[in-house]
Amino acid sequence: MNFITKTGTIFYSAATAGIAVQQMVYGDFCPIFFPAWPHPIPGYSILAYVFSLILIAASVYFITGKNARVPALLLGGLLLLMLFLGQVPWEYLVFPHKKTHLGVWELPLKELAWAGGAFCIAGAHSQTVNNGKHSLIHFLEKLIPFGPAFFSTTMILFGVCHFLYTPGIADMVPSWIPGHYFWAYFSAIALISAGISIIIRVWIKNSALLLGIMILLWFLFLHLPNAIQYPLVDRGNIVFSALSALAFSGIAFVISGEANKNKHSSANEKNFRY
Repeated sequence: MNFITKTGTIFYSAATAGIAVQQMVYGDFCPIFFPAWPHPIPGYSILAYVFSLILIAASVYFITGKNARVPALLLGGLLLLMLFLGQVPWEYLVFPHKKTHLGVWELPLKELAWAGGAFCIAGAHSQTVNNGKHSLIHFLEKLIPFGPAFFSTTMILFGVCHFLYTPGIADMVPSWIPGHYFWAYFSAIALISAGISIIIRVWIKNSALLLGIMILLWFLFLHLPNAIQYPLVDRGNIVFSALSALAFSGIAFVISGEANKNKHSSANEKNFRY
């Protein structure tokens, strides 16, 4: 595993473990992963603790790099399951706002990106165990090529949100940085361009690397100071947002690192893993 991929994996794993710790502190699911239903599920807090332990265990596997492919596949599959059984029904059955407003899909899109990151990490590890032709792992392996697309879909739609909700995005830019609207539009174009580049497999290495750097700068200069200043506001929601930025930066780095590795290992694009 090269330096860029390893760095991205560490960012993703640290963010995942960080959210797991917060879930255990509050005894509740982070809204990125599972929404707050009006009528709590029996054993809801216990499920939150179990899920948190799964996240921590997966993060340890990812960072150590040993036999990480299967845990990454299982985490990606679990997040997709929670997305379609939790987030999507909640949007249609509980959330009161109009579903055609793209902004209301922020949390499901974040979970989609997080699941995509797990599949990207799985793709960065070679398979060492024969899991059987008809096993669950064999099925999940078929989703590995879609990992970058899951992540990029979120980036593209978040870029569109920057155009739809420009005043709110501009207000998020730190006051000491001039040209708030410029940066809102610039980041929108960057998100959309990088997302499309990854999906169509053109200039993936550089596009994903620049995307990862941009989101990392957001984490350092925008999200992290707010998270440090207001760690308990809205049950840690600002911290959740900061950890999301760190995770998404990591996913972009993993995609870039794997593109770099495949470029050197083979000039044939048919062998391109992502």
